[in-house]
Amino acid sequence: MRRFLTKTAAVSAAAVTAALIPLAGTSYAAGSCSGAGCDNLGPVSYGCDLDAVTKKSVSDGFTTAELRWSAKCQAAWVRVKKPESGGYWWDRYGHIEKHNGYAGPLVRSLSVRVPDPGSDWSNMLGGSGYYYRVCISDSGTGGLTCSGYW
Repeated sequence: MRRFLTKTAAVSAAAVTAALIPLAGTSYAAGSCSGAGCDNLGPVSYGCDLDAVTKKSVSDGFTTAELRWSAKCQAAWVRVKKPESGGYWWDRYGHIEKHNGYAGPLVRSLSVRVPDPGSDWSNMLGGSGYYYRVCISDSGTGGLTCSGYW
């Protein structure tokens, strides 16, 4: 009986382990979204980064924030880059703002902390009937540097 239980346990463990290993060549399809349905979703997770282009950018001398736009997803996000370590003492953040009309009321904004050094991006804000801009803020001085609207 003991031998039977040992074999059963070994077979069960092997089956569980095999189920946890993804199949080679398995493709995981990205989700899809469009317009405001993309709000607060990740651009890479939804494949929106594949056709993205930079529409606006702003720099404060240390950090660059780019307004990225996907025509396929009809959504925008901020991508931040800081090529070298150092240069400031406080945290910096990149922001994407979605406005109702040119310089109109702010509908929604999202932000991402700027790595030192490196790059990162925020989640998306969507809809083709809005105006967008990107900003860089400095937590130490409260300074805000923004691009023009797009």
